[in-house]
Amino acid sequence: MVDENIKEDIKVKGEQLVSKTKEILKEGNVRKISIKDKDGNTILSLPLTVGVIGAVLAPFLAAVGAVAALLTECTISVEKKA
Repeated sequence: MVDENIKEDIKVKGEQLVSKTKEILKEGNVRKISIKDKDGNTILSLPLTVGVIGAVLAPFLAAVGAVAALLTECTISVEKKA
């Protein structure tokens, strides 16, 4: 059995970044989230494991908010378990 992951890129405006990130995390099965600027440079990356809870995500979401304040356009790159 091959463990394949699904990769998805979602383009958002800076002000939508935190809310969209929270929405993605609620969906579950997320292995990794990366935030890239409009040129494709990775600004922030977080590998997630099964069992990650809200207390662990709070600092990540605070960092996402800080990044959102600096970017007008960005891409959320999501890797999910197939």
